[in-house]
Amino acid sequence: MSNKSFSSWMKSGSPWVWLNAGAVSISLVMVVGLLLLIAVRGLSHFWPADIMAIPYTEPGKEVITLVGEAIDSEVVSAKQLSRVGIELPEGQASAERLLIKVGNRDYFGLDFRWINQPWMGEVSYPAELLAIERREWGEFYGYLSSVKQQGEIVVSGDAAFAELQHRLIRSNNLVGDIKSLAKNEMGKINAGLEELRLEKRKLELRSVADTSIQFAELAEAEKLLDVSYKDLQNKLAALYKELNRDQMMVVMSDGREVEIPLAKVVQALRPNAMTVFEKLVVYGHEIWKFVSGDPREANTEGGVFPAIFGTVMMVLIMAVLVTPFGVIAAVYLKEYATQGPIIRLIRIAVNNLAGVPSIVYGVFGLGFFVYFLGGNIDELFFQASLPSPTFGTPGLMWASLTLAILTVPVVIVATEEGLSRIPRAIREGSLALGATKAETLWRTVLPMAAPAMMTGLILAVARAAGEVAPLMMVGVVKLAPALAVDNIAPYLHLDRQFMHLGFHIYDVGFQSPNVEAARPLVYATALLLIVIIIVLNLAAIKIRNRLRENYKASES
Repeated sequence: MSNKSFSSWMKSGSPWVWLNAGAVSISLVMVVGLLLLIAVRGLSHFWPADIMAIPYTEPGKEVITLVGEAIDSEVVSAKQLSRVGIELPEGQASAERLLIKVGNRDYFGLDFRWINQPWMGEVSYPAELLAIERREWGEFYGYLSSVKQQGEIVVSGDAAFAELQHRLIRSNNLVGDIKSLAKNEMGKINAGLEELRLEKRKLELRSVADTSIQFAELAEAEKLLDVSYKDLQNKLAALYKELNRDQMMVVMSDGREVEIPLAKVVQALRPNAMTVFEKLVVYGHEIWKFVSGDPREANTEGGVFPAIFGTVMMVLIMAVLVTPFGVIAAVYLKEYATQGPIIRLIRIAVNNLAGVPSIVYGVFGLGFFVYFLGGNIDELFFQASLPSPTFGTPGLMWASLTLAILTVPVVIVATEEGLSRIPRAIREGSLALGATKAETLWRTVLPMAAPAMMTGLILAVARAAGEVAPLMMVGVVKLAPALAVDNIAPYLHLDRQFMHLGFHIYDVGFQSPNVEAARPLVYATALLLIVIIIVLNLAAIKIRNRLRENYKASES
């Protein structure tokens, strides 16, 4: 190519088109690759992996048998191993080592162990090896020897596994009954007792005599609730007695036989003896448990449903709050305010607000919403609850308001852009037909600008759903004992603290005492957060497209 033709090609702009296309392609490949990495690392955690039995002999030590799942592998040099006191056979410069999840944390101390390939014997996969998911202390691996009832062996040998599955169904049903009784029926009575306590406190603040009819009625109602509560306690004690009836005897890899109450067992599987179809069924069930269950073991096990619920609820409340504020501000700035230096200064301030670090909004929300606004609300409306705060403490409402303040500049800018695209002739035509300015705005301008409003809301949702720093100050917690929505009046409790997927990722990834066990859950939770953000955005995009179609239909 001659210099002249090359110069013409450069001036045509084609190189910049190809450069931009290449940059976009590379970005898409990186994003897709990252999503695939997160999906593979996260979803593979729920697959019922085969359990290995490995004879292992380190120099100068006795032969032991390790039982567990292969988690990871790496190649290390002889120099690296010598630093930790391990010498490879002469002439061997490197060796592979495996990370094995040996489980049984309450007996072995750590449930992960690195082993070196030169001292490994022949790996086998015994069909009778049992993988037990427990409610605490993590996974347990061993060989089932017998099933007990009230301390007496009822089944042993080959028939023990089938009997174990039957009794586990009964045990899990009892656990569900206990949770339902404690959460629903006993929860309602506790709420009723708390309400009576507050009513008594209100009477005391009004200086009503203790011998009054009001106090007598409250005392009678409290007695009735106490009787009901004692009945439920007796019922709960009977359920616990039934739950603690069965036990299982399991032999560990070191030969010790231990007793595990079925009350502490979620499920017991023999993955080495399962077919691919059986594993797929278990895989789907495990994913469902992760999505619908409650967390356990410092959030490193169990499900993330409270975090999903808290994230979605907070984003929905934030969307309800930010949309009217952002639209009203944009309408005033564009349609009513006299354009001048002050309005230009306000627009500059709005644009700058979008770049303020989110932690600053968290500090503002804590100081203004929680301490000032919430404290005054408690003084005015919840005086009987003091000194225990009701709204004067971080909660769902203050978190949603803080994120609404954080994202309102995005909605204002997008709405203003939408209003500026509407031709002036449409406004003038509406006014010429006798409509007032308010009617023109409400019936003509705003419906036409609705897609731009939805665009602003989409951007606001995408940012708010992933924020973590401000939420740590205004409502999110490691573990929330109760959801913000339940069957106790007023049913929606905006004052309660909540869990959030973003904070859950931070907590599990950086605050977990068991890093190796928590790592797959970090990937799985991150994937879930991305999916939720995508679903929320797709729902908003669907609404926006529907509004655009309606506008085009009205034009034709």
